[in-house]
Amino acid sequence: MGYQYTEKRYNVIKLSSLEEFVNIRGGINGNRQDVYFIRAVGAGAAFAGEVTAMDREMTRRMDAGWVVYNRVGTFPTSIPMEETSVYTACYDTWDTGGKQNLYTKAFGEMSGLGAILSTACGRVLDIWRQYHPGVSGSMERNFVSKLLYWTDRMASVYLQPWDSGKPMKFVAQGIVKEQGYLFCYFLTLLGIDVLLLQTETDIDEKLDGLHLSAQFVLGEKRAVSLDTYRREAYSPAGSGQSVATLPGTAHSGNGIQSGAARNNEASLPVSDGADRPVRVVIPPRPGRRTSASPQTGSAVSGSHAGGGTGALSVGGRERTFAGNNRTPVSAQSGRGGVGSSRNLAGTVQGMPARELTFEELARKASSVVMITLYDGGGEIVGTGSGIMIGRGGYILTNHHVACHGRRYSVRIENDETVYDTDEMIKYNQVLDLAVIRIHRELQPLSVYRGREPLVRGQKVVAIGSPLGLFNSVSDGIIAGFRNIEDVDMIQYTAPVTGGSSGGAVLNMYGEVIGIHHGSFGEGLNLGLAIGYEFINTFAGGFYA
Repeated sequence: MGYQYTEKRYNVIKLSSLEEFVNIRGGINGNRQDVYFIRAVGAGAAFAGEVTAMDREMTRRMDAGWVVYNRVGTFPTSIPMEETSVYTACYDTWDTGGKQNLYTKAFGEMSGLGAILSTACGRVLDIWRQYHPGVSGSMERNFVSKLLYWTDRMASVYLQPWDSGKPMKFVAQGIVKEQGYLFCYFLTLLGIDVLLLQTETDIDEKLDGLHLSAQFVLGEKRAVSLDTYRREAYSPAGSGQSVATLPGTAHSGNGIQSGAARNNEASLPVSDGADRPVRVVIPPRPGRRTSASPQTGSAVSGSHAGGGTGALSVGGRERTFAGNNRTPVSAQSGRGGVGSSRNLAGTVQGMPARELTFEELARKASSVVMITLYDGGGEIVGTGSGIMIGRGGYILTNHHVACHGRRYSVRIENDETVYDTDEMIKYNQVLDLAVIRIHRELQPLSVYRGREPLVRGQKVVAIGSPLGLFNSVSDGIIAGFRNIEDVDMIQYTAPVTGGSSGGAVLNMYGEVIGIHHGSFGEGLNLGLAIGYEFINTFAGGFYA
């Protein structure tokens, strides 16, 4: 039977550093997987050191069994003569068999990868034929043979054993020719995140016009010589040596927490369509001596992601979606599985021992805040909600809430102090997520890590401040899973209305499974929440 091919969605979050590529993890929802195909153009003064840090950190994670990683330089230019007939025979078998199953020399029929490799290769061929109209059968055979040879030479570590649920990262330097670039795209179709280090030269306009990859700039284009990556050079196994990590990356228990490799505070304008910029503050790295206020605590730093302008709702109001604004998806009973058992309490490390009562869940409201938004003249322009996610004052809310205020005041349950701030630490307009910060130590909520898939009918509790009614609590169930503006969301039935945006949607263990985003039309029981997968990807670096 073989493994199942998953459809791919590319570059959901905009990346701007090697560190962000290391720490990003695309989720798998049903039959769709998020992957990243990125080109880092140019090189800064510290580029070689950053690559070394990336190699060390990825090796450490690979040794721990968390990820699969490889970095290569120049691709082999041709197939050795003694191997040519082997790979052309692989193509001939695929071609005469109706192009249903494709195998390489290293991964034959017993590997079960035939259908996946065939689908990926067929999609690359479709693009290649557009790039070269009128290609002959022999040219196609030679191209596919080279793809298979390169797969065995440079990608075998990903395919044996093959695990689509484990993050896979491939890094290559100076890939500017068509066949090498399309091979990298081929890897992304297998679920492998690809980063191209284009230090001296980038792809030409014709290849760029295929719109297969995204780009960010690291510095001026210049020649940079990098040492060949060898896993054994960085693996601490048996050496007793510690492994260096990327700047801004902290390790806690069994998890990875990531932040931005930023040294100084920065102010970036965020337009909300009304010419009211918000000060975006990038906090310093943990452990680095700065002149920051001692009230900020020891926080894990964040990073700027996303940006730009767009049509957004009035600050603090509920987002609504008419019927023609939502993309229908096939009905499904769960995200990645059907009918999964819910009786795993006590079997997973860190999981609550039991489901909580509604009274106990209602007490979680002490970690949900109400946010009031003010314009430049000090007038209130709206209200919203937020979730405590980091002890150092970090609060998660919606981008469509945060972007509409010039400054914010934050109310916390059982605390008479009103906390004023103008600090937006991180935001992503596509995911509609933002992090603001106040100068107070917080008691953050735990965010669900995906022990098992969410399912329709699962009980939930929503906490927010609808219409300014501070920390209202309501219960309901998961009604379905929807794709809104290319973002996967949870549809749930707990009553919600304006001001709930940014509030928490909890499972029965008191963990955040979503952040309230909006609702369908005027339906008060048709709430939409951005799921925990995106929350963990976007804000995981703030958890502490």
